[in-house]
Amino acid sequence: MIDVKKRLEDEIKALDYELKVQLPKEIQRAREFGDLRENAEYSAAKERQSYLDARIAQLHRRVAALSMINLERIPKDKVGLGAVVTLRNTDSDQEVVYEIVSPEEIDPENGRISASSPIGRCLLGHERGDVVVVRVPAGTKEYEIIKLMTIHDQVEG
Repeated sequence: MIDVKKRLEDEIKALDYELKVQLPKEIQRAREFGDLRENAEYSAAKERQSYLDARIAQLHRRVAALSMINLERIPKDKVGLGAVVTLRNTDSDQEVVYEIVSPEEIDPENGRISASSPIGRCLLGHERGDVVVVRVPAGTKEYEIIKLMTIHDQVEG
C-alpha cells in the first residue's frame, strides 16, 4: 500500500506541475492569438485545466482514503486486504493464487484482484479450510482455501 500511495503522490506532483507551471504558459500563449471566443488553443488549455483540477482532487481523496486504512482492523487469520490466498477448485483440483489488493493495484492476469471483485468479495472474512462458492459471469465455482498468508504474516515474515 505504501507503493500505491507513493505512486499516487508522484502523479499528483506531476499533474500539479503541469497545472501550475506548464499550463499557464500555454494559456498565455493562446491569449496572444486574439479573440478567445474562437480560439481553439485557448479552449483546449482551459479544458485541460479543468481536467487537471478534477484529477488532482480525485487523487487527493484516494490518498486520504488509503491513509485511513487501519492495519489493526484487518483480520490476522482471515482473508482481508493484502492477503495472498491459494485456492483449490473443488471440481477440477486446479489451484490458483490470488492477492487481495486495493483498486489501484489490480492486475487480474497476475492474480492481483480487488476486494470488491466477485471473487474478492466471496473470499473476504474466510479462513484456511473454508469452502467458498463464487458466482462469476460463467456460472458458479466452488473453491477451498488451502493456504492463506495475511498482510500481517507478510509484515512479520
